[in-house]
Amino acid sequence: MEDIDIHGAIERYKNRHGYTTFNPRAALIDMDGTLLDSMKWHTKAWHRMMTELGVECTRDEFYLYEGMTGAATIDSLIRRAFHRPATEQEKIELYARKTGYFNEYPRVEIVPDADRMVKYLIDHGITRVLVTGSGQPSNLARLDGDFPGGFPHDLRITSHSVRFGKPHPEPYIKAMELAKANPWECITIENAPLGVESGAKAGAFTIAVTTGPIPDSDMWKAGADLVLPSMGELADLLPCILKGC
Repeated sequence: MEDIDIHGAIERYKNRHGYTTFNPRAALIDMDGTLLDSMKWHTKAWHRMMTELGVECTRDEFYLYEGMTGAATIDSLIRRAFHRPATEQEKIELYARKTGYFNEYPRVEIVPDADRMVKYLIDHGITRVLVTGSGQPSNLARLDGDFPGGFPHDLRITSHSVRFGKPHPEPYIKAMELAKANPWECITIENAPLGVESGAKAGAFTIAVTTGPIPDSDMWKAGADLVLPSMGELADLLPCILKGC
């Protein structure tokens, strides 16, 4: 494993935000692409639905929208293609169609070593808050079985919890409120630039794990404090991150 300067990353984080301490006791964690290896099917479903509408788009561009609410994604693409906002009815109907397509595809697996990462947090008394731009019941319902005890239902921020989705900081600010933790007491675990930007703006120590095709450079530009190549590496480094070594 590559030698990674955790101490240096933490010191740069503290200096950037003007914090005098870093004492993580809560982990604010994204779902799709971070816990569940679902983005390949989300991107396929989004691309299928939007091209049926006559919207020119590529499948890969939907990786960049990860973290936005479904309504915001639909509105953005409708505006781009048809030069008008999406109606509320369109947002509801099109997201339901996209969800239906997603549910036709094979059951997604968990991201390798995500369960090990979550278990370490549980075993060491770190509060876990789910922070997802999704409102898709099929994936949310899986968390109890895939990550037993990992994400209590009263510690979940979804698309239904916020007015502004990622990259706005509201999802992570609300997650901090649920955790009853200050920003310097939180780590954020993300896999996409919009989520990284949201966590960084909220003031948390933001870790990006590149589980998809997005390059590291995009994570750094979005404000990541640490960029890692796999969830396994994050699981290995968690003891050091939480101790601030």
